[in-house]
Order: sequence, then C-alpha cells, then structure tokens
Amino acid sequence: MIYTVTVNPSIDYIVQLPQLTLGAVNRMSYDTKLPGGKGINVSRILNQLAVKNAAWGFLGGFTGGFIQQQLAAEQMTADFTKIDADTRINVKIKAGEETEINGQGPAISAPALAAFKDKFDQLQAGDIVVMSGSLPPTLPESFYRDLIPLIKAHGADFVIDTTGQALLDTLSAQPLVIKPNHHELAALFNVELTGDADIVKYGRKLLDLGAKHVLVSMAGDGAFLITPDQVYKSTAPKGTVINSVGAGDSMIAGFVGTFSQTHDPLQSFETGLACGSATAFSEDLANQAKIAEVRQSIHIDTYHN
Repeated sequence: MIYTVTVNPSIDYIVQLPQLTLGAVNRMSYDTKLPGGKGINVSRILNQLAVKNAAWGFLGGFTGGFIQQQLAAEQMTADFTKIDADTRINVKIKAGEETEINGQGPAISAPALAAFKDKFDQLQAGDIVVMSGSLPPTLPESFYRDLIPLIKAHGADFVIDTTGQALLDTLSAQPLVIKPNHHELAALFNVELTGDADIVKYGRKLLDLGAKHVLVSMAGDGAFLITPDQVYKSTAPKGTVINSVGAGDSMIAGFVGTFSQTHDPLQSFETGLACGSATAFSEDLANQAKIAEVRQSIHIDTYHN
C-alpha cells in the first residue's frame, strides 16, 4: 500500500485573462478550481495507474470540504485529519506571464497532529509513504524528518520530495528514491556539473549517503536513473509542454507505483518518465490514456562511463 502525505493542501484557483492591469477591474476569460498539493498529485496519478493508495494530511473548513468532494469524484481513497481552520487557497493567474499568490496554510492543533500521527500505526512492512509539499507555518521544518522513525518502525519505506540540506538530512534513513533535478544536484554538493559523467558521479554520492535509487531529471535533456547496480539514461519524449506543474510529482508516482508492484527499477523508471512527460503535455495531471501514449516514445539506454 502507498500512502501520500500532503500536510498543506490547497484549492488551486486558476484564472486566465488576456492581460492583468493592476489598479483596474479585470475580467477573466476562464477559471477553474483544482485540488492542489504535491502528495495529492502523486495520489491522483497513482489512481490513473490503478495502484492502490490513500491520501493523508489535514483538511478543514469549506475549502477542505471542496477538496474532499473532488477527490471522492475521482474515486480516490482519502483519509485526511480534520482541522478547525480553513484549508488554504492558491491563486494562479495566467495572463501572458504566470503569477501565483499562495496562502500560507492553516494552524494545526496539537490534538489534530496527534490524530494524524496515530495513522502511522497501521503501516506494515512493504508499505511506502510519500511525503512532499510545503508545510503550514505552525509545523516545524523538521516535520517530515521526524515522521521517518514512525515509518521505519513498521518496516515501511519512505520517499521525501525536498531539496538542499533537508534532503541530505534524510539520506541516512535510506529513502526508496529521491528526485533532484540537475541544478538541485549541483547545489547539494556546491559544484558545477559539466556533463553526464559529473551527474552520475554526484548521483552515486547520494547512493553512498543512503538513498536506494536516485532519479535526476534534466528537463528537455532527459533523465538518469542511478541504482547500486546500474545507471540508465533516457532522452526526453517529444511533445509540446503545456503545463510543468505536477510533472515531478507524476514522475515520482510512476516510479513508486510501479516499483511497489514489480521491484524492477528499470520498469519503474520507464513509467515515471511516461507519467512526468504526460503531465507536462497535458492541461492538468495526466490521465491513463496520455500516459500510455507517451510511454510508446520512451527510450532508455544503459549508461557507461
């Protein structure tokens, strides 16, 4: 079973208009409201892959109710902890350039936090917990790291989608997979990456520090999968990028969902690439048909250096 954790979900209110004029009345040409949050994105893609999962986190108020209804409409399993404060709204304004106005997030009470942590008692060996996304202001920066002992105590695996020192601090606990892009990989070691050999070199350092698998995305230049036994490189599938939001979450969902069923890193890499690219080529997160279409153009080679 896969559990996704989104402690600061949102309604993403997307507004499109020809141009935005500050200080004037603007008329939108299109708007939509979507359930937002990186863990929720992972769960939505897992549903498209027909991989059993449950979404955890905190929801409250009429905004939380909307998200709950939207997830139910997609037949998602959601077991969010109820809070008194309203779940946040993020406004995405698309008018030539894209402008975002993101809410900070609600206060999480001590009883709600305790109820959330109690859920981890149901974990079993072989389960995977995916933790990703921003934290509401009342939770400490160490929140995700502090959950790892609760996960490991039951023999479950974890994935944490973060960067910088926060990522490095989790590696000794052996995350199932981590997914820095090539810029983030360079920043982790304060180096300049001059080519594929450098990417593989420093990706392997992340394995040495404890990660079980390392995905390194390089946008239009493809991606690497670095494992203890082998290194694979993929070119980027051809397509028109429409929406980069959620592409990284989709890649993680594809990898983790497939790995939970097959324990095959290469097959998991292929699915992750298909999901990430399919979302990039879609208005919203990818659907099953788009993932299957993009999968046909995935090309992976064994990398030798």
